[in-house]
Amino acid sequence: MEPIIEFKDYSFKYRAQKEPTLKNINLKIYPGEKVLIVGPSGSGKSTLAHCLNGLVPFSYPGECSGSLKIKGKDPREEGIFGMSKLVGTVLQDTDGQFIGLTVAEDIAFALENECTSQKEMHQSVEKTAQELDLEDLLDHAPGELSGGQKQRVSMAGVMIDRVEILLFDEPLANLDPASGKRTIDLIDRIQKNDHTTIVIIEHRLEDVLYRDVDRIIVIGDGKIAADMTPDALLTTSVLEAEGIREPLYLTACKYMNIPVLEERKPQHVETFDLTGMEGKAQKWYQEAPVQSRHQEGETLLELQQVGFGYLPGQQVLQNISFQVKKGEMLSIVGKNGAGKSTMSSLICGFLTPTEGHMIYRGQDMKNWSIKERGEKIGFVMQSPNQMISKPMIFDEVALGLVIRQIPEAEIKERVNQVLKICGLYEMRNWPVSALSFGQKKRVTIASILVMEPEMMILDEPTAGQDYRHYTEIMEFLKRLNQEAGITIMMITHDMHLMLEYTDRAIVLADGQILADDTPAAILTNEELAQKANLKKTSLYDLAVKCGITDVSGFVERFIQYERKERRDVHNSEV
Repeated sequence: MEPIIEFKDYSFKYRAQKEPTLKNINLKIYPGEKVLIVGPSGSGKSTLAHCLNGLVPFSYPGECSGSLKIKGKDPREEGIFGMSKLVGTVLQDTDGQFIGLTVAEDIAFALENECTSQKEMHQSVEKTAQELDLEDLLDHAPGELSGGQKQRVSMAGVMIDRVEILLFDEPLANLDPASGKRTIDLIDRIQKNDHTTIVIIEHRLEDVLYRDVDRIIVIGDGKIAADMTPDALLTTSVLEAEGIREPLYLTACKYMNIPVLEERKPQHVETFDLTGMEGKAQKWYQEAPVQSRHQEGETLLELQQVGFGYLPGQQVLQNISFQVKKGEMLSIVGKNGAGKSTMSSLICGFLTPTEGHMIYRGQDMKNWSIKERGEKIGFVMQSPNQMISKPMIFDEVALGLVIRQIPEAEIKERVNQVLKICGLYEMRNWPVSALSFGQKKRVTIASILVMEPEMMILDEPTAGQDYRHYTEIMEFLKRLNQEAGITIMMITHDMHLMLEYTDRAIVLADGQILADDTPAAILTNEELAQKANLKKTSLYDLAVKCGITDVSGFVERFIQYERKERRDVHNSEV
């Protein structure tokens, strides 16, 4: 079979760079294959994607050598329009892909450009909408939809041209766990039903492996570090060497001295053969220490029966009551549209509750201005584009200090310190427009951290981050929490973040609190996970396969053991 995509000794250097981003790439992808491309930020995987859809060299000029053929054609000769007929791209930031005022208009956009007849256009839109479960949303505005629905609309917009290759750039970055699973399942169905070639670029390896992939391509420093089947790759040290998080159940197996072998089929926890290993797992469980994670201390923030609705009679939040202790680090989780971001907007004063009270250090915040709240509570929004107002990185991070007339020398010192922590110091004089989505996210976090608030609310702090930057940011937030005593509340879809870094989680669904418990208890509760669109941790399945009945206790022991391992590594490096 002839490859549908073929790189031969391909290198590419952006016009403004000294060194090439892609170096001597040799890669073949065959028709109907599903390939996952992983790698740390800056490794070149996004550039590889830009080569496939024609953005390199037309939107991102530079020098290339070697050859690239897509279905026998050279992207340099076909141009962006020509490549759009072969490769459909679903962007990470779906909002940047919408054109139409309604879902139906947006899906039909490509056909309108081709002067397709009205009758044929309606038939094609209806057929594509049916395939992607969008029939009931055709008259909705794209901006009104949930993250998972937006993802499907973007997919419909590129699928309607019946392209042979679909390219997904971080399809899971902004989705709740259950929506992410449905997206991966949908991509799998498209591949199988239409024999479409699928290329997925994603940081969340374990989530993509919810369904089979044919190969995983690991990119490191502009080169292909590995090109292997999942079962083969997961038995090597390549992922660790490149700073990519391996599936959680495999990390647990290593702690328990259970060998991860290719013949045991480790790609999915469901098919992972652990025959004969149950004794090792049970021995580790019995010997691993576990400590109570109960949070005591002064109440910093309290919500008392808070309710809110954007329209009269339509409550988005109902009877929300909980306390946040000083120095606590907790997560707020739940499905897209559950009311998590609305709740944080109420706390920060962007919205006003229709009922109930919000108390901060014993004082009702009802009459506090946004500025007064902002001096106590910092808020990092989910979309960095909604927060950034300055063209240059340093100026953006310094803005809050400048407004408060902090001395220039102190501004420079504080901004530079925060930029180093957030991995942005080398880019301090760059324009914000040159940054990736994940890098912009770090700029917004830095702009709040530099203000030294007493409490921080972060909406999806690690979305779009590779494992190294995820770890850097979370370790920094943990240090802020433990050493500076800053109280941190995180709205997140990342179940690993919730398990790893927070001792308490509040679960929201349909505007109400379903649970307020430890992450281990929440992520081993099947009924709760289903109601709130969470994803039951793979450690649950691992414990069951190994005959451990106290699943929540097993997960708790794993998290505490992993924290100790990370502390020991950090101390040895210091």
